[in-house]
Amino acid sequence: MAVAEELDLNLLRVFDALMDTGSVAGAAVRLHLSAPATSRALSRLRRAMGDPILVRAGQGLVPTPFAQRSAPRVKALLEAAAELRADTAGHDPRSWQRAFSLRINDGLSPVLAPRLTRRVTAEAPGVRLRFVAQESKEPDLLRDGSIDLDICVAGPPPPDVRSSTLLTDHFVAVVAADSELGRAARLTVDDLCARPHISASRRGLARGPLDDALERVGRSRRVAAVVPSYAVGALMALESDFICLVPQVTATHLVRRGVPLRRHEVPFDLPTADVQLRWHRRVDEDPASQWLRARVHDAVRPLTSR
Repeated sequence: MAVAEELDLNLLRVFDALMDTGSVAGAAVRLHLSAPATSRALSRLRRAMGDPILVRAGQGLVPTPFAQRSAPRVKALLEAAAELRADTAGHDPRSWQRAFSLRINDGLSPVLAPRLTRRVTAEAPGVRLRFVAQESKEPDLLRDGSIDLDICVAGPPPPDVRSSTLLTDHFVAVVAADSELGRAARLTVDDLCARPHISASRRGLARGPLDDALERVGRSRRVAAVVPSYAVGALMALESDFICLVPQVTATHLVRRGVPLRRHEVPFDLPTADVQLRWHRRVDEDPASQWLRARVHDAVRPLTSR
């Protein structure tokens, strides 16, 4: 009978490098190992985990479903181990060597990510932020430690997840500043119906609250394209005659940063959205989590005081 391979932190580091790079050669470079040594470590991982981990696909390697599911948990374990070592330096953020993972709403990411990174770098130069795309709003990644904080627009949180409201936002329309609509004093219902729209939707939806409002007055709009994020939609609106609805905080940030867009209020009362900061209750009293949550609120505060 074959002896089961033991998993240790070194093997988990190999697994993490393989998942991030997608190749034995890339993982070897990251880990400062030889390619044969990394290949042997992959063999050990396969025995320990009872799964091929990476399989051949054409000229490259692709992860198995098990490996894809396991990757966030392994990364969280490695970061937790690093935090155990960092704790010996005390609670001074300037002494930390660690990483925090944040899942962030795509409407807020171009606004909050640079502001938060600037603040964290100033106070804790050894801290790295890892921003995770919001592929879902499920709380499981908070529960298993794959992410430290969740910044989202969602329904009421489950009992084991804490939350605080960062800001309340609404949608505005952005158009190219040098277009006819960019020079107009305001946006009318006729404008909304006459010009093509870019729909920004993580789920690929072409219909939204604006369509419901137009339908109530017997009108409709034409969606020319659907894109996965508000930032992409806003940049596509730089082309003349396109309209894209984005969160007001995103539009204001882009205009203030010199992107040649014009922001218009929409002539309908569209629903507002509460952007929430969420974390698991097990880190409610954790000093590092409290510190990071405070930095998030500090970064958002100037956005809500205008």
